[in-house]
Amino acid sequence: MDRIDAMQAFVAVADLEGFAPAARKLGLSPSAITRLIAALEERLGARLLQRTTRQVTLTDAGSRYLERARRILADVEEAEDAVESERTRPEGRLVISAPFGFGRLHVSPVVSAYLKRYPDVGVDLRLSDRRINLVEDGVDLAVRIGHLPDSTLVARHVGRMRRIVVASAGYLKLRGRPKRPADLTAHDTIQFGAMTATPDWRFMEDGREIRITPTPRFTSNSSDAAIQYAEQDGGLTRVMAYQAAESLKARRLQIVLAEFEQPAVPIHVVYPTTRLLSAKVRTFIDLVTEITDWYFD
Repeated sequence: MDRIDAMQAFVAVADLEGFAPAARKLGLSPSAITRLIAALEERLGARLLQRTTRQVTLTDAGSRYLERARRILADVEEAEDAVESERTRPEGRLVISAPFGFGRLHVSPVVSAYLKRYPDVGVDLRLSDRRINLVEDGVDLAVRIGHLPDSTLVARHVGRMRRIVVASAGYLKLRGRPKRPADLTAHDTIQFGAMTATPDWRFMEDGREIRITPTPRFTSNSSDAAIQYAEQDGGLTRVMAYQAAESLKARRLQIVLAEFEQPAVPIHVVYPTTRLLSAKVRTFIDLVTEITDWYFD
């Protein structure tokens, strides 16, 4: 027995003073209503209704139960309305995770536009290069760069990202432009990335992947520091295309070895598997596809 269905049947019978009209209201047969009321009375161990051939009346226990049943059904309806409202109209708090640099430069402007468009939503933007567990950390969606491991997350493809090697014109004039990845061993390099990450620089040559392990003169976990040193003729560094976009546009850096780059990696928005996507998540993803160009290739 579904207790909510039984409560609804009981309240309908009490309001309409009969099983037949209650059955018509709820779209059930009179026998189904009878079974629901009988199961409810058996569960409660009390008779709720007095039945005669002419009318149905409440017992004392039924009168007391009716008041509480109305309150419970009203609470259930209110809860369902709240969930339905959130699913159809964005409201509440939206928690977003993104890589630190990409989030600062590219996700934050989307958040600003989103807050202006949807005033009933608050946003918590968490920037970190650490790969988090969305469910455990209470995150609604995350922006991720790179190929995704198999998981229960739903992924929406929203862009592509190149990994490029750059250097300043001054450095290239002084030391020459590398023609092939193997030439990097004769150059000053700047290593950017997590301190625990592999130092290999990966390229494609003659249809196969090759790995070069340069010995960097400067190592940093900050892309800003690596790019700044490269601008000062410090050497070659390998970064994500978006990280060097401003320097390339201003011609403070140049791309080298472009023909040996690996294929661009995807950018996804990911969120936990769910049958019904909340309006706040759905509208944020829609805004990303509407106003951004995250195809850095």
